[in-house]
Amino acid sequence: MAERSSTTTATGSYDPDTQPKRPDESLGVLFGEMTRDLGELFRKELELAKTEAKDEAREMAKAGSKFGVAALAGWLAVLFVSLCVAWVLDQAINRALAFLIVGVVWAIVAALAASSGRRQLRQVRPMPTTVETLKEDAQWVKEQRS
Repeated sequence: MAERSSTTTATGSYDPDTQPKRPDESLGVLFGEMTRDLGELFRKELELAKTEAKDEAREMAKAGSKFGVAALAGWLAVLFVSLCVAWVLDQAINRALAFLIVGVVWAIVAALAASSGRRQLRQVRPMPTTVETLKEDAQWVKEQRS
């Protein structure tokens, strides 16, 4: 551990940690600078949050469109399987099997689209940079107080 140098005056010991960092500046100037810096910091944080929110909305829209494809494919699967069952009851087996194959293909498409959309939603993280910089800002404010 490094030893701090301290000097002694007529009024007691001198500790540089307790002395002002900018003794020539008035309290009004220092307060004005701090207010300006905090305002700029909050504006930048807001801009960052907006940018991240737009990026997340874009990713959510992509995942939502995949869920839309999954819903359409699922609806078509139900439609074709239903038609197949009706056809089997009314017609020969060969034509019904053709409808069943189409229905199964749509069911596979629905499953793949839903799986892809779910995987993409898991990758979305809510504003990670903003959260991290807010933590850094809180630490900076604590350091400025001391």
